[in-house]
Amino acid sequence: MKQCIYKSYEELPLVLNAKELSAVLCISRSGAYELMKSKGFPSINVGSRVMVPKSAFIKWLENENN
Repeated sequence: MKQCIYKSYEELPLVLNAKELSAVLCISRSGAYELMKSKGFPSINVGSRVMVPKSAFIKWLENENN
């Protein structure tokens, strides 16, 4: 089982990559990439990289739980 390393929003970096997103959600890295490509998920392209702004991720996460 994957162990979560982040315990609060304050510990998150300003922008998350797939590795960090997988650690936050306790999912595989391939699952994180799939989520980042899904419609409605707040990812942005930075060159060839896909990133997720912390503030947009938190907002998305809170909206998904309502």
